[in-house]
Amino acid sequence: MKGKKNYLRSISVLGMAIMLLFSGCENNVEEGMNIIDTLSSDSNFSTLVAALQKAEVTSYLEDYSSFTIFAPTNAAFDELFSNLGVSSIKDISSEYLDSILYYHILYTELTSSLFVNGYISTLSAGPDLQGIIMLINATESTLNRDVNITDFDIMASNGIIHVIDKVLLPPTVFDITIQNGDFTHFVEGLNEAELDSILNETGPYTIFAPTDAAFETLFTDLGVTGIADLTKEQLIPILQNHIVNGNLRSTDLVSGYVSTLNGDILVDIGTSVVINSSTNVIEFDLQGKNGVVHVIDEVLIPGKN
Repeated sequence: MKGKKNYLRSISVLGMAIMLLFSGCENNVEEGMNIIDTLSSDSNFSTLVAALQKAEVTSYLEDYSSFTIFAPTNAAFDELFSNLGVSSIKDISSEYLDSILYYHILYTELTSSLFVNGYISTLSAGPDLQGIIMLINATESTLNRDVNITDFDIMASNGIIHVIDKVLLPPTVFDITIQNGDFTHFVEGLNEAELDSILNETGPYTIFAPTDAAFETLFTDLGVTGIADLTKEQLIPILQNHIVNGNLRSTDLVSGYVSTLNGDILVDIGTSVVINSSTNVIEFDLQGKNGVVHVIDEVLIPGKN
């Protein structure tokens, strides 16, 4: 466990690490009241504290500093138990709890005034021990689209607590496309082609996810109005052309052919990353628990490389 903890401490927050690691807490806190002490002093977090103890995360949150934790209430855990068909923390394995609980923790102090719309890396480890991302909507005070932040900036001696109304679960690559909101056509296509279940499996997979704008250009080119005008047989080879076996992050990509589930695509690494001579990768390394998503601005048509 100690080796994993040491590694997790080194995971940087995407695009924000340098600024946030040096940000300080503005509120005064009672001396000695660390994150665990603070959570333990409020009965609304008794289930969370019990979970942290079972997964042996408490010592980590006591030994180190500069954390942010998104803290689910007891009611949030009750909803999770109902969804999982269990009665309490005792019915969930320590290993599963470990992945869930670290997904609620950032190794930096992130006050609400520093929230921005976008992704941030958590301490939950995906393939190759890469930090799984979380989507923050600062405008609506939500996480991963449907989890509400209900209280902010509870200061402890070694970090900050924000209260949330649901337990966060580390997302799959398919979950990431759903939560983003800019991949509705891609998600609809995956469902229609019955590829959605594959992308929720262990994997790992690398997904090159076209935006809605990319699909709308395709619809115009094909003379159709949407996914509903395409058959399952038409959709499967197109969508499989965006799925690669393995967890290929931006640092793993090299110029040359990459094999998808439906043939090869041609990757060109220069000042930017271009696929099949015309498709740009516009966002990288959205890490899920079973793979990684890269965002592209065109739909990859089989045979056009």
